[in-house]
This record gives sequence, structure tokens and C-alpha cells, in this order.
Amino acid sequence: MTIAFALAAPTRSPLAPAADASHDGSWLSALADWTVGLMEIIGPAGAGIAIALENLFPPLPSEVILPMAGLAASRGAFTIVEAIAWTTAGAVVGAFLLYGLGAWLGLDRLRSIAARVPLLHPEDIDKTVAWFSRHGGKAVFFGRMIPIFRSLISIPAGVTRMPLWRFGLLSAAGSLAWNTVFVLCGFFLGEAWPVIEQYTDILQYVVIAAAIAAVAWFVLARVRGLWAQRRAAKVPGE
Repeated sequence: MTIAFALAAPTRSPLAPAADASHDGSWLSALADWTVGLMEIIGPAGAGIAIALENLFPPLPSEVILPMAGLAASRGAFTIVEAIAWTTAGAVVGAFLLYGLGAWLGLDRLRSIAARVPLLHPEDIDKTVAWFSRHGGKAVFFGRMIPIFRSLISIPAGVTRMPLWRFGLLSAAGSLAWNTVFVLCGFFLGEAWPVIEQYTDILQYVVIAAAIAAVAWFVLARVRGLWAQRRAAKVPGE
């Protein structure tokens, strides 16, 4: 079926307008072209592969890949169910790969790394693990719907060795919810799907800004703590 689809239009692929819709000379245009090429060759599995890679490389935006899969489904390349199923499967595969990375790192190795990084302490890792042990289920499920965070959340799940069945179920459920929304947007909006980027970009900027603010607050608090310790250490000798 997929091969027949790829060869159905020798002069112009039925998915060509999907890439044309985002041709603005940016790297997102190149990503759109690449995604279209994958789907032309191997059908909905191409979208699944693209989403799996997006999990491994967070800068790749699923907000571009998913609507492309929906648009392809609207043009009869494959069904909407196939688009959602394959992209969700790709997301889960990518999540398990990062889970494996977290399991390989392990708690002891992370504590050892933290001991060598300026302003970090092994206790910071312990606190993070303790928090994840209490809220890991919610973090994995809702984390699958937050740009950038959806990739990183798999690592602490691996470090804490969250049961594989639970991690897989939560990742699949969260990914299914997120993917369905964007695939349907591409399906119903058609070539107007790039309008979605205007709103998802805002969400991504908010997440990045929040992450930067959190890191800045952590660094400032840690530096102030070090200054306070040094001042306290000087008092007895004065």
C-alpha cells in the first residue's frame, strides 16, 4: 500500500503541498520536507520514525511532524488511525530508549557526576529521585505533553527503575493524548496547519523561559549559600 502510494503520482506527490505549506526557508521547512519524504517511502511508519527521533533530539518539534501526518491522512496516504497509532508507537519507542539511558546511568553514577559538577551536590540527585518516587506517574503522563520536558522525563524514570509496564502505559497514554490533538489538527486544517506553530511556539518559549528561570534561581541560591558559608567560616578567626 505504501509503495503504491509513493508511486501513485509520478509528476507531483499528493503530499507535496504539505511541505509547500511551510516553505519559509527555515530548518522547519527542511524538517517538513524530510518528514514528507519518509511518509512517501514507508507510509505512516515514517511519521513514527520521525517522532522516535524527536524524543531523542528534543529540538526536533513534534508540533511540525504530527500535523504533517494528519495532513497526509487527509489526502488518503493512510488512515487517521494509522497516523495516530504509528506516531504514538514512535513516541513510546523513543521514550524507552531514554529510559534505558537513565537505567544505565543509575543513581550511583549520577551522584558521582554531581559531585564533580560545580554548584551541584549528590544530595541534589537524592532529592530529585525522592520527588520522582512520589510524583513519577503524574510526571511521566503529563510530561509527555510538554515540549522538551517530554523527552527528559524518561531519564529519571530509568534511574529510579520505574516498572517497565507502568512507564510504558503512562508514556503511551500521554503520547496518545498529545499526538491525537496535533494529528487531528493537521487532518482538519489541511494546508493551513502551520498556523498551529504560532501557538505551540508560545508554549515552547514559556517552557524554555521557565527552565532558564529555574536554573538561574538554583545557581543564585547555591552561590548565596556558598557566600554565607564562607562568611560564617571567617568569623571565628577574626
